[in-house]
Amino acid sequence: MLLCLTANHRNASLDILERLSVGAPAATRALVDDELFVAGAVVLATCNRFEAYLDIDEPLTGGEAVAVESVVEAMAEASDIPVESLRTSVTVHSGAAAAAHLFAVTSGLESMVVGEDEISGQVRRALDSARTDGTTSSELERLFQKATHTSRGVRSATRLGGSHRSLVRFALELASSRVADWSASRVVIVGTGRYAATTVDAVRARGAADVRVFSPSGRATAFAAKHGLVPETDFTDAAAAADIVITCTADAVVHADAFTPGHRVLVIDLGLPRNVDPAVGRVDGVELLDLETIRLHAPLEEFSAHSDARTLVGDAAAEFTADRAAGPAITALRGEVLGIVEAEIARARARGAGDETEAALRHLAGVLLHRPSVRIRELAVEGRIDEAHAALETLHGLTVDAGEEPGADQVWSTPA
Repeated sequence: MLLCLTANHRNASLDILERLSVGAPAATRALVDDELFVAGAVVLATCNRFEAYLDIDEPLTGGEAVAVESVVEAMAEASDIPVESLRTSVTVHSGAAAAAHLFAVTSGLESMVVGEDEISGQVRRALDSARTDGTTSSELERLFQKATHTSRGVRSATRLGGSHRSLVRFALELASSRVADWSASRVVIVGTGRYAATTVDAVRARGAADVRVFSPSGRATAFAAKHGLVPETDFTDAAAAADIVITCTADAVVHADAFTPGHRVLVIDLGLPRNVDPAVGRVDGVELLDLETIRLHAPLEEFSAHSDARTLVGDAAAEFTADRAAGPAITALRGEVLGIVEAEIARARARGAGDETEAALRHLAGVLLHRPSVRIRELAVEGRIDEAHAALETLHGLTVDAGEEPGADQVWSTPA
């Protein structure tokens, strides 16, 4: 059974998201090692969402509620969040609904900026991290690969594709009302990761020419050389001469004493956990634009494109669920046919037949299995998988163990 626990910009505070991004990934990985019922886990943590996708073994004593409670308690403890607070900030999706949610997330439909470009890459990297940690499973692999395929389809078939949307670009759009001339502004970027590289491209697209970089971990020189920037070694000096400071790092918090009172500077905090102490916004001359402010100004969805994309996502989720429902029946049929073929190959070999005969028999088996397999999937999509099971039992004497049907949502909180 698939489970998704999501806390995001719609149903959780920035403080909850910050704490989850720090503590919960390790806790979720530990569940795979420590809990007998958790077969796999993939964690997606971005600047406006935290999601844990779990592959739960079935049957599970106590059902889905036990799995959810165990995960919530583990994440709450690791993130120093009261369990009750986390319960009210988490929405739980299970079965087909978990798949539909991931497909929508990967396509940018659940983002603060609908259709953003960056989320699909973040989803792929979440799966890569799970592979590295050894926490993924065959079901989660199938789920995330289908999510990537669905995202590409949405972007190619709707107006959400090719629009170069991102949280960084939207933040810069908000900032532009406060920036008289990007080309005459000195920009200091704090951070040297992938997000920082995206930010460099975005500010240059706005016309910024004087772009500098500061790294709390000492990687500014290498990053600057790669991207054609000026490295800064002292943040206080860099901020004193900057017109715009953009933070997007995972290992620093900028405090108020780093800014010179009276010096006008726009500070844009794109980090989660937050990179800038809120007290910075109270320093004379400093204007702070953080994720909370950006969330309040997030644009309305483009309704027609969004509606078309939702339809595609729904179809993809139905196909994913149907493939899972069809799997046992197709496996049973293949097992019977291939068993017969193996027996015939053995007889043919005993009579002196060679490789060509074996290849021909295996090819024939594939041809014979193709159409029934396609039809079983079609019946699953139509919600008629029971007819396929009945046909296999009537015609072949095969009893299919269908397992538990995909579940629905369990919602503990109403998204704001």
